Amino acid sequence: MHHPATAIAVRWQDHLTHDRRRSVHTVRAYGATAHRLIGFLGQHLGQKVDSAALGDLTSADLRAFLASRRAEGLGNNSAARELSAVRGFLGFAAREEARATNIPRMKGPKKPRSVPRPISPAEAVSLAQDVSEDASQPWIAARDFAVLMLLYGAGLRISEALGITGAALPLGEAMSVTGKRSKTRIVPLLPQVRIAIEDYVELCPYGVAKTQPIFRGARGGPLNPELVRRAVRGARVRLGLSERTTPHALRHSFATHLLGRGADLRSLQELLGHASLSSTQIYTAVDMAHLMDVYRNAHPRA
Repeated sequence: MHHPATAIAVRWQDHLTHDRRRSVHTVRAYGATAHRLIGFLGQHLGQKVDSAALGDLTSADLRAFLASRRAEGLGNNSAARELSAVRGFLGFAAREEARATNIPRMKGPKKPRSVPRPISPAEAVSLAQDVSEDASQPWIAARDFAVLMLLYGAGLRISEALGITGAALPLGEAMSVTGKRSKTRIVPLLPQVRIAIEDYVELCPYGVAKTQPIFRGARGGPLNPELVRRAVRGARVRLGLSERTTPHALRHSFATHLLGRGADLRSLQELLGHASLSSTQIYTAVDMAHLMDVYRNAHPRA
């Protein structure tokens, strides 16, 4: 059954991409939710779904949709994201029709605030070294070491590290990084991180163009983040590290170690490129979790 609302979902994805500057991953996920909702409503309501049908939805309709997703194995975190995407889509549809935004009220599932466990500085460096030692060629070894040192030494997201272009060279004491929603920020570069990147650039067989990412795959194209994740999975098994040891865990460790050394939350927010302070405040919980681990392991009465 063809639903007129499908065209609205396509326009919403276009809006997210060009006006809201959301990532490709977010646009794909949110678009998939909108199309799933439309398909579900077609069966649930027994009619073609158009803008008017979207405007007439009730809380019971949304509960039925989420219940169907739950039956497919959706967890709390994913269900909360699904509901957020549905609200965004319905709001967009209402604005397009210039009608009152009447999104049914509905509480989202409770999401436990996950507290990432940091890894120690020694473990971070060991991980980067192990990944590079497992590489097939010297320039790939230098590349992998440089990428992981950027995640830990500068607190970058993996997408930010892989997005660095030749325009960043030559390196200084700081670097401009493009983060989520195309926001730029300045991050300091430790000498060890700067040296790791310079060593890689010197060995890279594909050269460095101003407009191209500096980190290349084996055949010269942009480096796929999944290759980095896979390399880290192999290294953590060899080193006996926790399953939580992922490329993103290196960023968590950067934040936690800075906080432990006295960095204030506002400064940390700037360094991490968080849009809101609440995103940064999770690291106070991280630090407390780390302190409790130390306490339990060291205190004779714990």
